[in-house]
Amino acid sequence: MVDAPTTQPAVVGDSASEPRGAETTAWSRFVESDVLYSFTRSPVTVTAAAVTAIFILSAVFAPLVAPHNPFDLASIDLMDSNLPPMWLEGGDPRFILGTDDQGRGILSTIIFGSRISLLIGFASVVLATVLGVGLGLLSGFVGGVVDAFIMRVAEIQLSFPVILTALLIDGVIRGVLNVEKSGELAYWILILSIGISNWVQFARTVRGSTLVERNKEYVQAAQVIGINPTLIVLRHILPNVMGPVLVIATIQLAVAILSEATLSFLGVGMPPTEPSLGTLIQIGNDYLFSGEWWMVIFPGIALAILVLAVNLLGDWLRDALNPKLR
Repeated sequence: MVDAPTTQPAVVGDSASEPRGAETTAWSRFVESDVLYSFTRSPVTVTAAAVTAIFILSAVFAPLVAPHNPFDLASIDLMDSNLPPMWLEGGDPRFILGTDDQGRGILSTIIFGSRISLLIGFASVVLATVLGVGLGLLSGFVGGVVDAFIMRVAEIQLSFPVILTALLIDGVIRGVLNVEKSGELAYWILILSIGISNWVQFARTVRGSTLVERNKEYVQAAQVIGINPTLIVLRHILPNVMGPVLVIATIQLAVAILSEATLSFLGVGMPPTEPSLGTLIQIGNDYLFSGEWWMVIFPGIALAILVLAVNLLGDWLRDALNPKLR
């Protein structure tokens, strides 16, 4: 005779007695996602993320990281001006990368300059994102005359280079406000100029995605039951078009940083008393042929590394969020 199988009592907390997926959280889904897998499998992307994080953390904690405060006039000595890097003859160990024409350490000015460049870059991208996403949603959802007008304005703006558009906006704002270069207003003028110059990419992308989403069944069902069109756009369409927006925002951050550096190099950006990376390159360019090459080389290298790292992150994010490119 075969004995009947004995049943074991369920143990409280045993994973076998719990339904599969009960412990699933947002973090666990992220850890198991294809996005994190593609990130960890790409040494170039990991390096770019590390470099970007170093720049951002150094900018945020600039007063603690920088050897000197280049904005503190009491700590600046003109006798220390034009010193070469410390490994060259005549260098001072206090200034690792040398000093500029005002006696400020190049390393400290790069750290504080990165802070200004990143701040203007992030703020201008936020402005361009808000403006472009809003106009793109309006254009794609409403259509008709509104769509035609917004797209014609976008096409006209695309016919001009971004820098030329930013220069035009910068000049108009300064003329209307009747101000010269000053630290307080220069921030806002640069943010407005660069932000307004870069909204077109967001608007065109969001418009195309909105045209696709508005014809889907869930949007039509929401319209049938009488939901307010504004709520339909914000609750249903907007979350589904944010993927491409994140990719564009990452890439546009690098463009915004370069635009700020270009405007500052041309003399319509930050003043020399509050230098960004572009202003440092402009100042150093005046001394390049007199032998003080470190004033322009080191800020230029820092700008190139920062923009390259952000661009590499943007390229990875584009591939990770687009299944067709995997």
